[in-house]
Amino acid sequence: MDKQILEQYIDACELIKETEEDIRRVKKQRKTILNDRVYGSMKEFPYTVQGIKIHGMAYSVVSDPGSLEAYERLLEERKTRAEEIKVQVEAWLNTIPQRMQRIVRFKFFEGLSWGEAATKIGRKATADSIKMEFRRFLEKS
Repeated sequence: MDKQILEQYIDACELIKETEEDIRRVKKQRKTILNDRVYGSMKEFPYTVQGIKIHGMAYSVVSDPGSLEAYERLLEERKTRAEEIKVQVEAWLNTIPQRMQRIVRFKFFEGLSWGEAATKIGRKATADSIKMEFRRFLEKS
């Protein structure tokens, strides 16, 4: 596991949330159904007025329903890739020592500075000491 994957973790988590929102928006567009009533009468006497209910999708909302499905598949694929990165990092995190798990979680997942992470770790940890500990860990693994 390298540092770039750790930095991508936060972006992957945010991308999952944003993509889920985009998927909900696309599904809502697909469900946009308009209802209306049209009135007409017969050509001959008696001119009886009849009302006809019509419903369907607005043409301006969806010009091509196939393109909407293709876009939704694209969003699902993007979400799947981001979830793969997230799972990969979380699985790796379970294999490392607990102290290093805390350092990684504070620094990369929560986005704290080295000093803030050292304060949360406690036990006389300093920004430089946990930074060096993290560097040594990456070099070793």
